[in-house]
Amino acid sequence: MNKVFKVLPLALLISGAVHAATDNPWYVGARVGGTTYDNLDGAIKGQNADKDDWGGGVFLGYNFNSWFALEGGYTYLGQADIGSDGFEVQGIDLLGKFTYEVSDSFDIYGKLGGFVFDADNSMSSVNDDKSGLAGTAGVGLEYFFNDALSARAEYQYYNQVGDTQTPGESDIHFYGLSLVYHWGAPAPLPVVEPEPEPMPEPVAPEIVKVEAVGAVLPFAFDSDKLTQRDIELLQPVAQQLVAYPDTQLYVVGHTDSRGSIEYNQKLSEDRAAVVAGYVGNHFGIDESRIVAQGRGELEPVATNDTEEGRAQNRRVEVFVPGFEMEK
Repeated sequence: MNKVFKVLPLALLISGAVHAATDNPWYVGARVGGTTYDNLDGAIKGQNADKDDWGGGVFLGYNFNSWFALEGGYTYLGQADIGSDGFEVQGIDLLGKFTYEVSDSFDIYGKLGGFVFDADNSMSSVNDDKSGLAGTAGVGLEYFFNDALSARAEYQYYNQVGDTQTPGESDIHFYGLSLVYHWGAPAPLPVVEPEPEPMPEPVAPEIVKVEAVGAVLPFAFDSDKLTQRDIELLQPVAQQLVAYPDTQLYVVGHTDSRGSIEYNQKLSEDRAAVVAGYVGNHFGIDESRIVAQGRGELEPVATNDTEEGRAQNRRVEVFVPGFEMEK
């Protein structure tokens, strides 16, 4: 037969450089080892044959899942030498591979399938070649260096390869080592960071302006008594104090110019105290929120030369200042 078929597996073994890649279904490998011819039959039966030789090959496989793969490839099984002649076998393997995972890096497996062979009869004067299909089975151990590279130690049996007449047939045993490269992992999906939630636009607080509230309470000559009219005038002021607990009440007492300055000062203070006391007692306003003082006759709003003017000057002014607040 053409000796190029012997050279082909060797060239593939030598040139098959392995590069790490992401683990996935596809794999390719090369194997080399020894072969033994057994149960010789046909024209070579009983011959004093050298039954041991070397063998090897290349293979391609696809893992359908974690335990089953389909594998095929070229295998050279050497020859049984008889003098200067021999019975040489090569062919194509097609088989299923059944795997049991012992650990993350170590598997055991079995293989079962067929071998399409070409048996070269160099013993015959017509150099007759025979081809056919033989059954094959094997077992092995596989160790993974990483996701891309593994090594195998295996045994494979080939049943009755050859022809019952010429050149003959034989059971063939292969035992050897393999180096396997795995590839084909899909590219990892990119990690898409979620879009950050937009920050809410700051909402400017609504500013509410509260108007000042006040009243002027008229008093009779030389009197510090509140009248019903005074009490009615105090109602809006008191309600403002109740509605807004942070507000303060200012109470200022005044008199006309009749009497001494000292007397009028004391009378204006008494008038302011009466008003402040009424608001505090009747509306529950703490005294710390009330500022009361007297100005005597020093701040008239009208002339003291007439009775009408003097009546306007006898007064108590009450007011709650306006303010702004956030709503």
